[in-house]
Amino acid sequence: MIEIEDSDGFRLLRLSRPDKANALTEAMLSDLAEAVETSTTKAIILTGTGKVFSAGADLDAAKAGLATSPEWERLSGALAAYPGLTVAALNGTVAGGAMGMFLACDLRISVPGAKIFYPVMKLGFLPQPSDPGRLRKLVGPSRAERIFMAGQKITVEEAESWGLIDQIVPLDALLETAKDLAADVRVATPEHAAAIKSLIG
Repeated sequence: MIEIEDSDGFRLLRLSRPDKANALTEAMLSDLAEAVETSTTKAIILTGTGKVFSAGADLDAAKAGLATSPEWERLSGALAAYPGLTVAALNGTVAGGAMGMFLACDLRISVPGAKIFYPVMKLGFLPQPSDPGRLRKLVGPSRAERIFMAGQKITVEEAESWGLIDQIVPLDALLETAKDLAADVRVATPEHAAAIKSLIG
């Protein structure tokens, strides 16, 4: 359900459960976190298979306890701490808990027409602890409340105007654009990349 490909200085992580809209299970979260923690490449690209990046938590698993699993924070924390460049390449809509890895990445690009939403209010779950703060830092408190409190579905076109999406590109150019964004870091030394990232904060 997770495909891992190392090539030319980057690690590609692909969610591969398209029949379930790439809904995340605890095993998928653990596999993703381990893939980030063990990567020795200078860049990580996250994407999905099919028309949706991820619908978030598998709802049956969420009701059985996945909603409060520490694996969500393990994954987003690993991405945030990664010393190289991380790029979320949305092949479609991102929802719910999947927002955590999206928010923890350094750069976020998307195909046109995708949506961003986090329906914790109506589902009765709390967001993962670090997600509201990361979203607030990126877009400000009012826009964060539109997503978390009002449950609004934000188009990536609007999210681009907020600075939440960095670039919108056609699907057939999505991965090449992600690779191009990582081109400089892939030829740098790991120490140089980590030093510049730490200066940005």
